[in-house]
Amino acid sequence: MNYFPKNLLEMNGYKFFLFGCLFTSLTWSLSLYMYWKLNTRPDNYSNVKLFRKENTYEYVKSQKSKYFKNHIDRKNDLNDLGIIKTDDDLAIRDKGYKDHGFNALVSLRLGNYRETLPDTRHKLCSTIKYDQNLPVASIIICFYNEHPQALFRTIQSVIRRTPKKFLHEVILINDFSDSENLHKIVDQYIHDELLQGIVHLKKTDKREGLIRARLFGANLATGQVLIFLDSHVEVNIDWIEPLLTRVRDNRTQIIAPIIDIIQPDTFDYKSSPLVRGGFNWGLNFKWDSLPKGTLVTEKDFIKPIKTPTIAGGLFAVDREYFNEIGQYDSGMNIWGGENLELSFRAWMCGGSLYIEPCSRVGHVFRQHRPYSAPNHEDTMARNSLRLANVWMDNYKKFFISKRMDLLRLDYGDVSERKALRTKLGCNSFEWYLENVYPEMLLPTDEADRLNKKLENVEKPVFQPWNKRIRNYTAKFLINLSNTNLCIHPAKGHQTKNSRLVLRSCIRNKEQIWYETDKEELVLSKLLCLDSASGSPVIGKCSETGSSQRWKHTDDKGTAFYNLAAGTCLSVNEKRINAEVVMNICNNDNSYNKWNLVIV
Repeated sequence: MNYFPKNLLEMNGYKFFLFGCLFTSLTWSLSLYMYWKLNTRPDNYSNVKLFRKENTYEYVKSQKSKYFKNHIDRKNDLNDLGIIKTDDDLAIRDKGYKDHGFNALVSLRLGNYRETLPDTRHKLCSTIKYDQNLPVASIIICFYNEHPQALFRTIQSVIRRTPKKFLHEVILINDFSDSENLHKIVDQYIHDELLQGIVHLKKTDKREGLIRARLFGANLATGQVLIFLDSHVEVNIDWIEPLLTRVRDNRTQIIAPIIDIIQPDTFDYKSSPLVRGGFNWGLNFKWDSLPKGTLVTEKDFIKPIKTPTIAGGLFAVDREYFNEIGQYDSGMNIWGGENLELSFRAWMCGGSLYIEPCSRVGHVFRQHRPYSAPNHEDTMARNSLRLANVWMDNYKKFFISKRMDLLRLDYGDVSERKALRTKLGCNSFEWYLENVYPEMLLPTDEADRLNKKLENVEKPVFQPWNKRIRNYTAKFLINLSNTNLCIHPAKGHQTKNSRLVLRSCIRNKEQIWYETDKEELVLSKLLCLDSASGSPVIGKCSETGSSQRWKHTDDKGTAFYNLAAGTCLSVNEKRINAEVVMNICNNDNSYNKWNLVIV
């Protein structure tokens, strides 16, 4: 009686087995078919549709406005100053970085004057009414092989943003530039702009370097106040009145503006925070956080900031006082250390240094110093030895301990500078550390003293880069037009410096890009698209560098333009695993046209 049910069970088992085989075969067939369809050769991609509706500008815009309320429409932003469209553009950009340390293509296109700059001052600054009975200023600008448009913007910003009643003269010192025809170009510009009455161009007989070139200019000046500026700056609104007011009220006070940042790749003008100058025992200038309790009320944000040192490129000083305290050390060569020497001398010999928050001057922070001293001398080391031996007393040992290689370096005769210190009746360097810079860390500080010093300084709030809150404005795949291939990290979305390739479009974390309000493209909310290495990679999000800023429209077939590189995302082949590269932004090139596929 048990035999029939047993055979029935076996027959049912065979049926299920055969059904399973058939189902598996169908599944594999369907999978192979789909794989074949997704990886068809690019020549057949012209009729492939995207995952959603046709990727029109109107559709993408409506989707963004629906899901990302803070999205800013960038349809017209591709007309950018740094965009490279020809080989000539590329050559100008590359030569500019080599010769000047910044993007000369952008500088050239920006022209001789920028009509508007962002007002980066605290809101209370604009409410201050300055006395109109102020001393007049001689502006001294030294240049060596400067990019003409950068120099012209410096001149024009000074003339147009400085009331005539306060501008006595602008003295341009050409420090024996070897750039072909630069002196003639500048001289012709002054005549063409009818500036001969206010701008005076002079040239040194040989290469003197910044320090002695400034001395040359200072000795020609006749204004009551000297204002030294670098040759690649743009002064901002109401910049001069606060400086002149401070010098008038205290002639022994050297006053510097807040130095705003002009980005060297894009020339974007950005606000700088309120900080003060310091130094380390290698005698390198550095920016320090303010002492605790400096900024408590709103009015504190517009008060002068006591600073142990100044950066040196931009400052105002009473002309007679500058002469009385010994100007610059003329024994210093070319560049380096002169700002610390002046800072120590001013404080130790009865003067003071302050930073004026309501005076803002933008400065191009070049990627590198594009010139060296004659014979490749380490002028920074030599000049630092001079100031250490004149002003630092026994504390110079801390500098020497950092640079034992300098023990035998000839730093010249400093007897005149030591005699100046005696004549002025200056305080000791120990007095300076105790009264001006008590927060300075000494190599001999014990733990308790060290901790106490650290507690007296405001500490910036640190947040790991990958934990920072970002304002995301959109998310999408980046699809190569007329294909179903999308940008994909070659080594995975978590691998820093992974290069990018084309892969079949899939809506997962390996291909979903999140756009931020800072124009970053963040893959899977982790790593940012970066062009700094010359090829696009994903890397740590810097939140400051323009190599991670990308512009595009929302149209089908948009370019992805990088602000730092001036070039666009592109490929050289339309195939799986083709590498994504940076190429000239050519509107006729289908290899750099992309679609945003909203996900």
